[in-house]
Amino acid sequence: MAQTDLPDVLDIKMLAQTRLFHVEEISLRFKNGVEVQYERLRSPSRGAVLVVPMLDNDTVLLIREYAAGVQRYELALPKGRMELDEEILAAANREIMEEIGYGARRLQHLRTLTLAPSYLSHATHIILAQDLYPERHPGDEPEEIEVVPWRLSQLNELLNHAECTEARSIAALFLVREHLAHA
Repeated sequence: MAQTDLPDVLDIKMLAQTRLFHVEEISLRFKNGVEVQYERLRSPSRGAVLVVPMLDNDTVLLIREYAAGVQRYELALPKGRMELDEEILAAANREIMEEIGYGARRLQHLRTLTLAPSYLSHATHIILAQDLYPERHPGDEPEEIEVVPWRLSQLNELLNHAECTEARSIAALFLVREHLAHA
């Protein structure tokens, strides 16, 4: 579908606002004349990075941290929002230094993913981090994050782990496994 085939935006109203999200009502007119209103969460940030830090070609460094949305600890990949004027790869390197205590000499942007794009404007940039070196920077985490090495060759076992449910992390691990297999 070409960009010119998009519906016309008739109006955007702010319904509510928090520190992290803006709830908007967007009024649209489609090319067939149908007018509708949608509600969406609009993130005021530039998006987030989700980093796949590879200790070697088979060992990824996961983190176990508290996930307030599901009220339990989650086993996932390091991630965080990008700061104002921060480049994607710089944000990725900052996040792994804060969360796992490593920096990366090689960073590669693999893909940008969305989550529930009908309702959320948020984008997550998937970054492969390789050639790691020890480097810890202070972060904003309320407690020390546990770092958990996991073998990509045992990805199926990770999918059966009760603490591993975060869809972006699962998708990123499959993307990296496929990328490394064809590198």
